[in-house]
Amino acid sequence: MTDSTSPALSLEFFPPRDIAAQERLVRAAKQMLAIQPRYVSVTFGAGGSTRAGTEETVRTLTNLGCDAAPHLSCIGASREQLRDILNHYREAGVHRVVALRGDLPSGMGGDAGELRYASDLVRFIREETGDWFHIEVAAYPEMHPQAASPTADLDHFVAKVRAGADAAITQYFFNADAYFDFVDRAQARGVAIPIVPGIMPITNYSQLSRFSEMCGAELPRWIRLRLAEFGDDKASIRAFGVDVVTELCQTLLDNGVPGLHFYTLNQSEATLGIWKNLQL
Repeated sequence: MTDSTSPALSLEFFPPRDIAAQERLVRAAKQMLAIQPRYVSVTFGAGGSTRAGTEETVRTLTNLGCDAAPHLSCIGASREQLRDILNHYREAGVHRVVALRGDLPSGMGGDAGELRYASDLVRFIREETGDWFHIEVAAYPEMHPQAASPTADLDHFVAKVRAGADAAITQYFFNADAYFDFVDRAQARGVAIPIVPGIMPITNYSQLSRFSEMCGAELPRWIRLRLAEFGDDKASIRAFGVDVVTELCQTLLDNGVPGLHFYTLNQSEATLGIWKNLQL
């Protein structure tokens, strides 16, 4: 584990779809244990698939010695279903969760479950389990794509904090000023919890472009142009990506961020390259 004075490094994984992907996940996770992550989080998987894959991946990573935090969504779930999930994770010894609203499935409309917002989910977890879980929530330095305005988006974030969140992980970004502005505005509203920058390693231009369009993260023009110029030269894309993201991380660390949360995409090479460059 990292000591309490060091920036806390954490990693995100997604549930593998088949045996080969499971083997790649385990191999990558073992390699990234060198980082000594404070914890690892596990998403719902591609397309918000069922919780079974998340639970299995949490088990796998726990067996590797990681403090694993499942993502938990309130969309489409009843209070009773959420209560069962929380009890299941408590019985498994899980002490950390990432509480999210989740994406509204197509056509669901108003029938989105009994809890509508992530703040409702955080409040529910606290009411049901007290302080058992360390609750991480999401933050959006460049605004959630469905938010009405930056102020409205910040209002939602503050509501999650007041409901009982312990810490936040941001959506990834490539403009450090967006993060610092968001933190300043949150702190001006009385937010005192750690807001940890989410870091996306650059390994694939088309994939990154697609992700960024979906989640509202700005991919700066100069980065897009450089990546497009590399074409299919994967080695050059990886090398460029490691350099760019290392510089971003160093700027963040130099300004005292509480940690870095790497969206690993179940691959170790880029994240380890950045970590080694940072000489942490």
